[in-house]
Amino acid sequence: MIKYLKMDDQKCVGCMSCATACSMAYAKEDNPAKARIQVLGLGGGRFHLVACDQECRLCVAECPVQAITVNKQGVVMIDKKLCVGCLACVAVCPIEAMRFYPAESTPYKCVACGICVKACPKGALEIAEKEDSPASRFPFEAAAAARKEPTTGSDAGAQK
Repeated sequence: MIKYLKMDDQKCVGCMSCATACSMAYAKEDNPAKARIQVLGLGGGRFHLVACDQECRLCVAECPVQAITVNKQGVVMIDKKLCVGCLACVAVCPIEAMRFYPAESTPYKCVACGICVKACPKGALEIAEKEDSPASRFPFEAAAAARKEPTTGSDAGAQK
């Protein structure tokens, strides 16, 4: 199973409560640019929410120092001690959920912590679970092949 932040754009009113709660928790300041969730205005009172779906995992395979792993809950995590700040993960993210702020030394992303869920007054966010799919295991297989290590089914992405 994969724990993730389920987002409902139809319920979002663009109040930024989620981004404020997130940036306050992780960056210790109210700065939407440092939030792990993005609220994008589409015009006409419509908004699009962006956060890591925890399933793509291209960043896991792309990281040259294996600083990005997947925990037991299926959440993609960045080890800031191992990260060299090359931003390869930011470049490869197809939905721009892997974020980087110029004054920070490492990238960041949603870890499905739920802080934003509690802050949302409209119920546009919830922590949910979804089945792991073969597509979410591909980056592990690709990374293992690059290191010339054998993979074995669902154990391919297990942390040591």
